[in-house]
Amino acid sequence: MLTRRKILVGLAGLGLVSLPRAASSQQSRNVRLIVPAAPGGAIDAVGRLYADRLKDTLGQTWVVENRAGANNTLGAAEVARAAPDGTTLLTNADIHLMAKHVMKQVPYDPVADFSPISRLATSPMVFVGHPGRTPADLGALAAEMKSARDKHTYSNSGLGAMGHLAAESFNNRIGVKAVVVSYRGTAPALTDVIGGQTTLMVAPLGSALQQIQAGNLRAFAVMSEQRVPQLPSVPTIAEAGFPGLSFMLWYGLWGPKGMPPDLVTQLNAAVQAASKHSDLVRKLTALGAEPVTETAADFARFLAAESTRSAEIARIAGITPPAN
Repeated sequence: MLTRRKILVGLAGLGLVSLPRAASSQQSRNVRLIVPAAPGGAIDAVGRLYADRLKDTLGQTWVVENRAGANNTLGAAEVARAAPDGTTLLTNADIHLMAKHVMKQVPYDPVADFSPISRLATSPMVFVGHPGRTPADLGALAAEMKSARDKHTYSNSGLGAMGHLAAESFNNRIGVKAVVVSYRGTAPALTDVIGGQTTLMVAPLGSALQQIQAGNLRAFAVMSEQRVPQLPSVPTIAEAGFPGLSFMLWYGLWGPKGMPPDLVTQLNAAVQAASKHSDLVRKLTALGAEPVTETAADFARFLAAESTRSAEIARIAGITPPAN
C-alpha cells in the first residue's frame, strides 16, 4: 500500500503539488466534509469513500457531517459561508446546480460561491419499479401510464436531482404527467418504492443495485449508452425503446469561494491519487460508479457546460419552482 509520503513525493515529481507545502499546510488541518443529503444514499456513500482515502493521503482527520434539508441547500449553504481555508468542504451531486431552477430562493450561487476541486465519480441511473405493482417491461409501463394516468408515481431523491430530470423527461416523452414525489435523499425515496408507497424511481445504480438483485425492485432499463456489468441482462434505455434519454449521475468536491489556488491544486492532486487507488476503485465499482480524474480547471469547465445543459432540460421538462 502506498504511504502518504510516497504519494506526495510522486505527486511532487509530476509537478502537481509541492511536498513541503503539502506536508506543512495540510497535515495539521482537520477537515469537515459536509454531505447535504441523508445518510445511506449515493452522495453519502461516495463522500465517505473519498474521505476515508483522503485522510490517509493527506494525514488529516476527515469528519463526514450529514446536513440534509432544503433540497440539499442547507449543507451547501454552510460550506458557502465557511472560511476558504480547506477545513470545510462539500461533496454533492448534479443536484447542486439545479437548486436555482426548483427553489424560489437559494442562499448562494452554485457556481460563483464555491471553489471547484474535482469531480469524484460518475454513475449510471437505473429506471426501477415496485415488482408487484408494475408491468414487466418499459414499453408496457409506458402504455399503462397512458391508460391509467393516476396509477403510478415516482419517488425522487430531491427536487432537481438527476433522477428528477430523468423522470420528467420520460413523462414528457410519453405524454403523461405522473407525479414526482421528492424526498430528503436517495435512501428514503427508494424505501417508499420498495414499500409500495410509490411505484417508480430513476435511481443511482449503486443505491438500487442490491435491492434489484434481491428482487425487491424491478429494473426496467439503465439510462446510459451501454449496459452495465452489474446488471448484464437489463437493457439500456435506448434498447428498451426510448433513445435520447441517457442520464449519468456525477459527484463532485467543492470548497468555499476564494480558496487559494495552491490549496485547490493540493486537494485536487490528492483526489487524483485517491481515484487511482485500487481499493477505492473496487469499492466504487461495487456501488455502480467509477472514478473521474481531472484538474480543477477541467471541473470548472464541466460545471459551466452542465449548468447550461441542466437548465435546458428543466425548461423542456417543465421543472419550475413550486408556487408556494
